[in-house]
Amino acid sequence: MGTFRGEQEATVVNIYEAGPFEGRLEQWPVLAVSGALEVRLAETEHEVEQAQRLRYTVFYEEMSAVPSPQMRESGRDFDKFDDVCDHLLVVDRDAHDEDGQPLVVGTYRLTRKKDADKVGGFYTSSEYDLTAMLNGLSPDTKYLELGRSCILKSYRARPGTMQLLWKGLMAYVARFDIDLMFGCASLPGIDVAEMALPLSYLHHFHPMPENLRVKARPELHVGMNRMPKEAIDEREGIRSLPAMLKGYVRAGCCIGDGAVVDRQFGTTDVFIYFPLSGLDARYKSRFGLVK
Repeated sequence: MGTFRGEQEATVVNIYEAGPFEGRLEQWPVLAVSGALEVRLAETEHEVEQAQRLRYTVFYEEMSAVPSPQMRESGRDFDKFDDVCDHLLVVDRDAHDEDGQPLVVGTYRLTRKKDADKVGGFYTSSEYDLTAMLNGLSPDTKYLELGRSCILKSYRARPGTMQLLWKGLMAYVARFDIDLMFGCASLPGIDVAEMALPLSYLHHFHPMPENLRVKARPELHVGMNRMPKEAIDEREGIRSLPAMLKGYVRAGCCIGDGAVVDRQFGTTDVFIYFPLSGLDARYKSRFGLVK
């Protein structure tokens, strides 16, 4: 499945020197419920660590990401952004972790501008030049970076898990009057020749507006135009995408210029630009977004 992720190995060790979780909102109510599952924000350090353990399980044990020694020792995926952002959690009240706490089975990492400013910018800037987008937006635009999204494998087949995570995300968006979401989404694998169809489909059918178009950093840029537009069947193109990326496209997101091969995570990343004004009406209704 497609994932959003965060900072890489070079910046992860600072978590041991981190201060309190200043970016975390406290005492949020449960945002949505489906059976034994509920979605809410992390309010304690233990809940953040649960999200980090889930990310480690998915990214490093299930997938092919390479952990740092500190990550391997702790069994957690972490970096400097975890200390300042909000962590959206899907929790199963009927299952428990080794500490007897309700099990975290899904997560999103949410970073607003005020959070990113505390750590020198957004994670996405490590792969993409955001200048055109940020300079082209109205000064009062409120934007949110999405990252480190994943769901425990045994819960991905349950129809309500991803929808519940999105309902929580939309509640967060409404709470802070967010206008735009963005981030790096991943396709599994690093052989871009094998990704000619999905990359070309995204390039031709879902480009960002030219005046705002974000480009991969020059030293990382991998061309996405690998097939002519007339050679692509749109239905085949969207079917070739990972599930999460397919959902974003169907909901109305656009794609930046250039892919980035992330060898640490064994993925190929694309930039996701998701203005809430462009959210498909079906998704607005499904997730209760009145904006």
